[in-house]
Amino acid sequence: MSGFDLAGCCALITGASSGIGREFARQLAGRAGSLVLVARRLDRLEELRAELTKKDPNLNVHCRAVDLSQSNEVDELCDWLAREKIAIDFLINNAGLGDRGSFVTSEPERVREMLEVNIVALTTLTHALLPAMIQKKRGAILNVSSSAGFLPIAKLAVYAATKAYVTSFSEATRGELRGTGVTVSALCPGPVQTEFEQVAQRNSAKREKSSPTLAHLSVEEVVRAGLRAIERDKPLVVPGLIMKIAMLMVRLTPMPLLRWTSRLSSK
Repeated sequence: MSGFDLAGCCALITGASSGIGREFARQLAGRAGSLVLVARRLDRLEELRAELTKKDPNLNVHCRAVDLSQSNEVDELCDWLAREKIAIDFLINNAGLGDRGSFVTSEPERVREMLEVNIVALTTLTHALLPAMIQKKRGAILNVSSSAGFLPIAKLAVYAATKAYVTSFSEATRGELRGTGVTVSALCPGPVQTEFEQVAQRNSAKREKSSPTLAHLSVEEVVRAGLRAIERDKPLVVPGLIMKIAMLMVRLTPMPLLRWTSRLSSK
């Protein structure tokens, strides 16, 4: 299967109001024909639309305020796309929530929201938009996963598990779609400087040690890697040399040793 041509595409980006999602919109401006920006904060989306259309007046940008943790709002988004006859051929499932701390002390509502956003909304949108892509024999889906999905992580138990789902789901659907003209890629970044860590950190929790600075990447680098993966039809990409080496070592390390390391890190 050849890669996906971004020129003139109609892309839907979840979590587009900040961080990686906002950067996807910025890097697609000038290449995409239209964008559908989805997030809870409409004011931020409208600010982004003004920025993008100022640079590219021909770009058609739709802003939709959607809380992806509410399944009825995800269904309403799908209904709106169908009603407005907006044919999405590039879906970027970027929105994600985290929660740092022990599972036993987690807030049940926060856990539910993580499962809804990271797994259910991503799956629902993919299921809703795939049939039209297959019919047109043109489409791409980029699921923003995480390097955290490669192994269980104490104090990020649910988040890491949801990202393991995203990576596995991406690989499986990619296999099913072989020969249809639709490609699926998983983007698995390591630490990125965004609002994610602030949101994931519990107010009462002590500040966790940050990962080594060498492992951190900018949102610009991560997004470039994701778009390259789609253009080159890569199944999975881990941006950055440091993280590539680290994840290779993780995959080669026996599980008993990983469990031992996890116990040490949770103390």
